[in-house]
Amino acid sequence: MQTQSIAAKTGMGAVEIAVTDADRALSFYRDYVGLTLIDSAEPGLRMGAHGRELVVLQPGAERPVVPRTSGLYHLAIVVPDRRELARVVGRLARLRWDQYPTDHVMTKANYLWDPDGNGIEIYTESPEDGTMGFARGTFVAYDKDGNPRSGRDPIDLDELFSHLREDDGLDEPMPEGTKMGHVHLHVADVDDALRFYHDLVGFDVMGHVPGMGFVSAGGYHHHLGLNTWAGRGARPAPPGSSGLRRFTVELPTQKDLEDVVSRLEHGDVRLAEEDGGFAATDPSQNRVLFRTPAA
Repeated sequence: MQTQSIAAKTGMGAVEIAVTDADRALSFYRDYVGLTLIDSAEPGLRMGAHGRELVVLQPGAERPVVPRTSGLYHLAIVVPDRRELARVVGRLARLRWDQYPTDHVMTKANYLWDPDGNGIEIYTESPEDGTMGFARGTFVAYDKDGNPRSGRDPIDLDELFSHLREDDGLDEPMPEGTKMGHVHLHVADVDDALRFYHDLVGFDVMGHVPGMGFVSAGGYHHHLGLNTWAGRGARPAPPGSSGLRRFTVELPTQKDLEDVVSRLEHGDVRLAEEDGGFAATDPSQNRVLFRTPAA
């Protein structure tokens, strides 16, 4: 039986994470990452860019992220261009926060962790520089001239900072057009995760190697990354830990949402109505909300 693909215009919505200290987390995501506070009403601090909700901070966790558990590897915020990525990298450097700017050829990415150990990637698309993907059981990357690259080189910071203007302020918040690009998960078993996200939800498999899989909608390089880097068979974090509470998949229309719900129901997946959509738990106990942007 052929799997029905999810709607091509499907994208990622807000990611909800538990944190130990509300004030510290708010300060970090505002002053270091560059998000703005949209709403502080219960049940969480809603952070985003130009009104688009991206991260919801859920205070009250009793401990930081517990290593070697299923859950969030990183949430990945995509900014419109290299200028905005340079602003983030420059701001974090000025604030002396650990970061790892990495050249994936087709994207320029920066990796960091929040004070509780929640992983964050901030990136911009750079397909004009080349490609990166899977082949022969591993990652492969090629520059625009077809030369092989590691896909993990440090970013050329001189080139990156050349996109900043003399009057650019490093403390400017993330601009309009910023969105959640993808979510990368620690899972207990990649094959089980693919059966859920590909066979039932309908994401297309963009690459699958031992311990790692990428799935997406509409040919994007990946909307979801799935890995067993926390250990095959990794269990969920104990109650009260910082980490992923829920991430959101946004379907373009109500009919597209109903199609996903129907496939999940036929797959005997238990669904709950939440926040204008339908929530499910994947085989690694990661919770995902499916809804339309209007919700």
